[in-house]
Amino acid sequence: MKRLIMILCCSALIFGLSLTVNAKGKKGNTCTTIQSGELLASDGSVITTGYDEWGYNYQAHMFNGYYENSNRPDDLVTKGTRLMMKWNDAWISNKDCDGDWLLDRHYGFDSYLGSGAWLTNHQSGTYEDDDGTLCTWVYFVKIVAAPADAYKDAGNWFTVDGKLIGPVIWGAFAIIQEVENDACAGIHGVTFRSPVGPGFGKYRP
Repeated sequence: MKRLIMILCCSALIFGLSLTVNAKGKKGNTCTTIQSGELLASDGSVITTGYDEWGYNYQAHMFNGYYENSNRPDDLVTKGTRLMMKWNDAWISNKDCDGDWLLDRHYGFDSYLGSGAWLTNHQSGTYEDDDGTLCTWVYFVKIVAAPADAYKDAGNWFTVDGKLIGPVIWGAFAIIQEVENDACAGIHGVTFRSPVGPGFGKYRP
């Protein structure tokens, strides 16, 4: 269930939250920033610095709120699964530099592959087990865009020289680390660590 929540939430961030700017004509080489007051969210509202009502802070590249609010619903929830996401500029930028009136994604690259994009996802919540015990769980995952010369095999990404990077997620991305803690379920600590390493530095273009 926790992994399903993570997949649904982050896929919404990648594909569902299309952020546009008000098209007033073709731009030159100047980047349009959030501070300009011209960048608009998919619902037509102006994006501002700081957190919005759902929990997104596009200027700071992060979300901090409830998972149930991550899809920007009309009716906000005030309890549920806590979620914090952080991403870098290659994942979703906080400006438009390529003149397409969208917040830049994998700027300078044809796709996410080889772009160095990354995302972290930190979730926590509670549930009641069969004995009525209130249980607390925590889940953390690191996701990266696969290198341009990597290849897929049997649901995993591998480096060009055959080293395992991690499981494939959303096609162009790989999971490089997962950490879970749930005392009621007997789960503690790192459940996956990429043999290549869990750091982001090696995936920079």
